[in-house]
Amino acid sequence: MDRLLDKPLPLKTIMLRNRIAMPPMATELSVNDVPSDALIDYYRKRAKATGLIIVEHEYVSLEGKASPRQLSMAEGVDIAAYRRLTDAVHSQGAAIIAQVNHAGADAFDDKLPVISASDIRFWRSAFQAKAMTLGDIVRIKECFVNAAVQSKAAGFDGVEIHSAHGYLLNQFYSPLTNLRTDDYNGKTMEGRTRLHCEIIQAVREAVGQDYVVAIRFGACDYMDGGSQIAEIPEAARRFVDAGVDLIDISGGLSGYMVRGASQPGWFAELSRPVKETVNVPVLLTGGVQTGQDAEGLLQEGAADLIGVGRAMMQDADWSERALQHAG
Repeated sequence: MDRLLDKPLPLKTIMLRNRIAMPPMATELSVNDVPSDALIDYYRKRAKATGLIIVEHEYVSLEGKASPRQLSMAEGVDIAAYRRLTDAVHSQGAAIIAQVNHAGADAFDDKLPVISASDIRFWRSAFQAKAMTLGDIVRIKECFVNAAVQSKAAGFDGVEIHSAHGYLLNQFYSPLTNLRTDDYNGKTMEGRTRLHCEIIQAVREAVGQDYVVAIRFGACDYMDGGSQIAEIPEAARRFVDAGVDLIDISGGLSGYMVRGASQPGWFAELSRPVKETVNVPVLLTGGVQTGQDAEGLLQEGAADLIGVGRAMMQDADWSERALQHAG
């Protein structure tokens, strides 16, 4: 049986040297909302022997900022600071993608408007969110497009649109937080994914056909009345038809963990139906501790790429060790 972990993977116009990905994980190491020397060194060390680095989320507009020291990819950001980051990662042979996000009802500062799919008080936030107007929707789409264009200018190999973990686009996807009755409604799959698809299409038009566009998809809420596993294939098809090149699977309103799960690949039951439905690479993250864990998930066909979060955060040399001992 051929080993898959160190097999290269084509992703749009780039070639990943292996199937190991570092998923986006917030560090709060930014300075003035751009990468600090410490953050650049952090990613540079973890890029050694890793196939793909997805940088922690960057807000696309200030009212969508999720935490005090979150990175920014909002209009007018210091592109040169990000260029130092992408150069550092590329120097180690890894590809690097920017993840762009709007926190919606999960924004941390109520001095700015707190907006969401609907009028809701999100349980992770102390603030009441107001339903986005159609004008807000147009503006936020433009913010995502601008962030993608700046990511490309900064030397990133692609951009990932964040729709997981209860942030804005996940708030549109989940029936629990999308109470709208217009074209962006929470009752139909077309309505729940309309904003995603419009953003994907607009980003694709802005960055061109040769640039990687990914989505982090919170595919199931694991809550009564929330998004369900059976809905995953239809949503995934819509995203690919809109123009995504990679689907990065994680949890929805439930966050980035599955309660009670202990086996490697917490979200494998979500990634498998995506992999069975679409013809773009699928990334699976959650609970992977060893190279054997990652290899096993690849051999099972659970995904094409394996994201390693906490283990890599704690051990900068994880990828190198895993490739030596994957079996």
